[in-house]
Amino acid sequence: MSRVVVAGIVEFPPEVRDEALVKSKELIEGAYTEKGCIHYLWTADLNHPGRVVVYEEWESGADFEAHLKGEWYLNMFRHLAQYNILNAETNKFRVEIKEPVYGEDGVATGYFTDESPN
Repeated sequence: MSRVVVAGIVEFPPEVRDEALVKSKELIEGAYTEKGCIHYLWTADLNHPGRVVVYEEWESGADFEAHLKGEWYLNMFRHLAQYNILNAETNKFRVEIKEPVYGEDGVATGYFTDESPN
């Protein structure tokens, strides 16, 4: 069974972004109570006023699917719609392999151990 990662951005008018995030806190905390939720992060992008960065990690596609049909997702969707979403781009990724960026030698690598570094 593969994990699912969701990554993306949601853009709001800059003057409402922080309020939208602060008032999302309970909904974000609720998502963490769902089966299979590993990470559920919505945070301000300090380089782009109005932009929120989304990162989620789920134990499985089934857990993510259940989230999409559940109260926390549906309530978050309704909540954010109040803030005039200007743009949203989110993608899901099926994770087949997960390794640390830094090896035991402390060196960062961009390739996986089953790949050639060249």
